Amino acid sequence: MIQAVGKLFREFELRSTGKWFVLSTLIGIVAGLGAIVFQHLSQVVIFFALVSFSGYAPDEAAGENSPFEVSAEETAVPSIWRIVGVMALGGLASGFLVYTFAPEAEGHGTDAAIEAFHHKRGMIRKRIPLIKTLASAITMGTGGSGGREGPIAQIGAGFGSFLATRLNLSARDRRIMLAAGMGAGVGAIFRAPLAGALFAGEILYSEAEIESDAIIPAAISSVVAYSVFCFSLPPEKRFMPLFGRTIDLMPIGPAELIPFTLMALVLVLVGFVYIKVFYGTHAIFQKLPIKPHFRPAIGATLAGLIAAALYFATAGDRETLSVLSTGYGALQHAIDPSVHLTIGMLLLIAAAKIVTTSLTISSGGSGGVFGPSMVIGGCVGAAIGQYFHAYWPDLAPSEPQVYAIVGMAGFFAGCAHAPISTIMMVSEMTGSYSLLLPALWVSTICFLMSRRWKLYEKQLPTRLESPAHRGDFIVDVLEGIKVDDVYRRDTDLIYINESTSLDEIVHTLTKTHQHYFPVVDNENRMVGIFSSDDVRAYLYDETIWHLAVARDIMVTNVLSVSPQDDLNVALTRFTALNLDELPVLDAEDSHKLLGMLRRKETIAFYNRQLAAHKQSGTE
Repeated sequence: MIQAVGKLFREFELRSTGKWFVLSTLIGIVAGLGAIVFQHLSQVVIFFALVSFSGYAPDEAAGENSPFEVSAEETAVPSIWRIVGVMALGGLASGFLVYTFAPEAEGHGTDAAIEAFHHKRGMIRKRIPLIKTLASAITMGTGGSGGREGPIAQIGAGFGSFLATRLNLSARDRRIMLAAGMGAGVGAIFRAPLAGALFAGEILYSEAEIESDAIIPAAISSVVAYSVFCFSLPPEKRFMPLFGRTIDLMPIGPAELIPFTLMALVLVLVGFVYIKVFYGTHAIFQKLPIKPHFRPAIGATLAGLIAAALYFATAGDRETLSVLSTGYGALQHAIDPSVHLTIGMLLLIAAAKIVTTSLTISSGGSGGVFGPSMVIGGCVGAAIGQYFHAYWPDLAPSEPQVYAIVGMAGFFAGCAHAPISTIMMVSEMTGSYSLLLPALWVSTICFLMSRRWKLYEKQLPTRLESPAHRGDFIVDVLEGIKVDDVYRRDTDLIYINESTSLDEIVHTLTKTHQHYFPVVDNENRMVGIFSSDDVRAYLYDETIWHLAVARDIMVTNVLSVSPQDDLNVALTRFTALNLDELPVLDAEDSHKLLGMLRRKETIAFYNRQLAAHKQSGTE
């Protein structure tokens, strides 16, 4: 059954909207369900490990939903040392799962999906999404600092890769389905379907490049995943932006771009520090002379100790505990006008979040880096906004939370080299598009000034450097060359009438080297085609030689070209079903056969064109 379905999809045209609608919808459904499972699993771990045992309930974003009732009395005084112990055990459990069953699932999963796209023909082992889900839920559910997008992106990408493999689709299709799965996971967990689609195409490259083939499939899968995930929420939070609609924003004037520009410069510096600390910590943990299974436990314990030190140093200020888990509570407070965090507290949370995220993820713990990046950028932006609003109110009349939102976008745009998807994601997560201009301005500055370092190491600069697009230069070499320039107008081509018996066909095969035989009706109009391989299936069954005729063995759904098609179209159709010849049909009459285009001759023609191209380049 699976083989039959796979054959059906392989025979679709490569750009078939119907094909990608079906496949992308399936990916979106699974990614949405995966996001639901991961979210609930994380909440279960949080409730039993942190709330019930440690007396600490991490603050969440306004749009989040927990299935458990937590009273204020239960979490009035958290047990800090129990939190540290829980984090150590969580790191130990996560490390055991990852390094025993799927070492590729360590760290932030987005990089692994990017590497699979470029270097592994879109292949992701089946067990990785499951291990990533469990390990990430344990890591963040026990207080480890990380984001949800990494595991969810890998769940969606893993299913896309698995589905393409089971259907025996091409490597190109598998890569597209992997990217669509990434977009679906991100679109669902962050309630940002449009941004999820752009994220899937943009995050693969570090320059201003996008994987255009993946955008439409990713858009479909992201919208479906978003819808599936939202329907699991209670009605009052269904389709609510992740951080709620907290701000009524006034238009930003040109003069106000000056403080935003200064903020962008600060964000670039903080991004540089974040990336250097993150990968510097990773290098230190790689050199530790212990089994990798124990490294996440060490990283989680150190992260817990840092949170404990901040908690006691601030006389028990619960806001400092936002440096653990996702940290979305601090970000929600930074963009909520009814809550006031001091500049010092905002900068303290941002600095500590850099360290705790590096310790948690770079040690081998499982989680994403997008979420922590949002917290860091948002807190730094809010602090800068408060400063400008207090000392230069004429230059910065906007509320400080405006800077928090723009800071979220600019910081991750610079670190991840994904400015457009980040701008859309922040807009969708906050429910406001009124800051598109300053967000675009700050993100562009951060992107341009941060090109020498990147958060996702597996990104490649452009499609030209990607092994996934090796050979795309053929399009340039063959541009403008028509089938009419290459195909053979055979005068001795053998035609088979549709009523010709199989017995006659078998005897005809013994007298010719021709491989493909056009089938024509009594008016000499082509109605189908068969190959000598199709006939061989009947050679040992002589009982039907006089019963079967040409129309019984011919293929009616013929892949063909016209003289006006270019050779790129021909090459695509050769490879679609691994054909050696294509019939050339009249553009005005699709039943009039003009000749046959052979793959060997087309490749030979291409080689001659390539040699001439190289020769002209050296002269």
